[in-house]
Amino acid sequence: MPEHSVEHPSFLAAFFAPEIRAWRGKSPLAEVFWLHGVALSAVQIGLYAWVRLHGQLLWEQALLLGFAGYSLWIVPSLWRCARANESFWSVLARWLTIAWAANAAFVLIFLQVDLLLRYAGH
Repeated sequence: MPEHSVEHPSFLAAFFAPEIRAWRGKSPLAEVFWLHGVALSAVQIGLYAWVRLHGQLLWEQALLLGFAGYSLWIVPSLWRCARANESFWSVLARWLTIAWAANAAFVLIFLQVDLLLRYAGH
């Protein structure tokens, strides 16, 4: 076994430790919901609005791909963290996670179709 695997985690493992904990359902639900969910998605929406306003098609595409990857991470992470207990907030968070997943899928599809039409000059 390599010497650094247990005592010295890699830089990436240390850097992404909060995200890894959330993915495993080991983070506090409020932290994952408000910080990783609400705040980070607001930043992404702001960036997307800015690049769309400036007509940056390639950046729009990159942000859509990033948002898709983010959604594939945040939805299971929120679900797993919400399963930690059966409080009112956990149940509410799971229902909101279902709504988030459906909304994210539709938004990504419609924005991608719109982007493809603009690529084609329509």
